[in-house]
Amino acid sequence: MASLENNNHVEESDGDISPVDLKGSAVENEPSSSETSTEDSSEDDESEKEDADEGGSDHENSAERESQKDGHSFGDVYITPSCKRCNAMQTQCSERVTPRKLSRGRLLMILQDEGSYQCSVTGLVFEVSGKVNIKYSTLSWSKFGEYLKDSWKFAGPIFDVECDPAILKAIQFPHSLCLADQEHGMTFGLLHLKNNSPIIEPSADHSGSHIKWNVTSLSPVGPIVQTSQPVEHHGVVLVYKVVDHHASSSFRVYLATNNHSDIKDIEKEVRHSKKKYIKMEKPPTCLKLLEEKKKYRLISEPEADITPEGIQFTLAAVKFKGYFEVYYEQSPPFKLSLMEADSDQTVWTATLRECDVEAVNLEETSKRRTNGTKRRSSSSMSEEENPSKKGRWIDSSVDGPKNVKNSIITDQQLMVIAKCMGKEWKQLGISYLNLLKKDIDQSQAKDEDLTIQKFNMLDEWRKRAKNNATVTHLSNILDGEDVPNEVRTVLESMFL
Repeated sequence: MASLENNNHVEESDGDISPVDLKGSAVENEPSSSETSTEDSSEDDESEKEDADEGGSDHENSAERESQKDGHSFGDVYITPSCKRCNAMQTQCSERVTPRKLSRGRLLMILQDEGSYQCSVTGLVFEVSGKVNIKYSTLSWSKFGEYLKDSWKFAGPIFDVECDPAILKAIQFPHSLCLADQEHGMTFGLLHLKNNSPIIEPSADHSGSHIKWNVTSLSPVGPIVQTSQPVEHHGVVLVYKVVDHHASSSFRVYLATNNHSDIKDIEKEVRHSKKKYIKMEKPPTCLKLLEEKKKYRLISEPEADITPEGIQFTLAAVKFKGYFEVYYEQSPPFKLSLMEADSDQTVWTATLRECDVEAVNLEETSKRRTNGTKRRSSSSMSEEENPSKKGRWIDSSVDGPKNVKNSIITDQQLMVIAKCMGKEWKQLGISYLNLLKKDIDQSQAKDEDLTIQKFNMLDEWRKRAKNNATVTHLSNILDGEDVPNEVRTVLESMFL
């Protein structure tokens, strides 16, 4: 996480930035109260049952504080910039926290003490003076980009934040800019919507990864930069495969800033496509900075049908993102490389192997089976609450269980799953198995071996789930995007 307290960089401008209406009129100070978001929640992710109820003792421990260092991650997890020059402009000092997922794409961070905390999903840093619950969600710049005038450009994702602004002192917004060589001549600010009226407020500080804002009131707000020169951004490339029964292979390849709003817009666009797509888990980080208005082209080995020939990188806040469509008639492997059109320098490269494609197909099959199981069963909780239905979950005949899927999961199966879990195992225990932090601590205290610690955690879940501790139930609850593919694959194999 980027600490801004010791950062000596100061925005270069003709004077201090004052909160001004983008139309030119001054804006009076407003009460520090949470305001209604202008984002249409109906366009967010499909509604699901809310995972948390503020104030519950179980949820007070749900924000697992991670001790691992930042690294490249995929899916919902914040992709840490790898630029060595930018990293030299920051220090790591905030606690990294995994929030709880709510409905409509919202997140909940439950903090117990004063301090500085970074969200592992979005990269946001919250500086708080005491115990507080913070709800927040990523918004789209396509809704708010029209408010950027006079050479102002978005520099990072825009968010809607809800909490007590008297306790939330400051927010540090992640940005995608590379400031190593181009910081001079830039002015940093925040676009803030108050009562649906857009204003620009000054930043309190900035680093190689974040722009800090002292909270005035809460509503949609995002980091912006003013400069008359083209700017360079840390970029990502996202690859999605068409899921169908054809022998050929089709992909979408997106080029974007390392910006959660950009990435969310792409995921929404893919999700609403007429075709079914699944994301390929390939390192997304670009090797070179993306330069505004520069043209990029995609090449392939072996040769593929790629449309269009080139894409110009732009910061225009548009609803629909440009992408390369790639079509192969032959079988993998396929090597894709993103190149600068004018210099032929490589910006990003990845090889799509046969095992990657098979993993996508297996994941889709697993999802279909899981969804079918969910449709056939009203809910595992309802069966747990109804004692008369418990008997159907286990066959206690002398010959042993006849239905492996609905039998109590064995020690051997738990051990196989434990070996597949990575460094995120504590997060999975709290977010999906409904365990508390003290349960995780007890699992660690019982044995020094890491695999046995993971087994102990799963065993604790099995004890609490009782007759619901089946392969089917565990597969159903471990269905989040941050669950490792290895775990899903192992659970899928236990059905066979």
